[in-house]
Amino acid sequence: MTNRNENALILMLNGAGVAVAYALLTISLYLSTDVPLATKGYWGMGIVLLTLSLINVVKYRFDARSAEDRINRIEEARNEKLLEDVLNEPSSDG
Repeated sequence: MTNRNENALILMLNGAGVAVAYALLTISLYLSTDVPLATKGYWGMGIVLLTLSLINVVKYRFDARSAEDRINRIEEARNEKLLEDVLNEPSSDG
């Protein structure tokens, strides 16, 4: 339960950091008079698309790790079942 609360706190802090970074970027682009509007839009789109790409990379890595963990648990359960079956077989030694 404590681990879940710590993860929620970390996620909240990271989300707040991303929101602040976007806000500061927006203010910076809005107040910049030397940069044309088209360039500002191009930079903004680049940042948004970069963020989406990073979210996808993290998601796919998490999914791959989760699948690997699931496969490992299945293999461990199968091995445990095989050992249990071998130990429960009646011995023919007499």
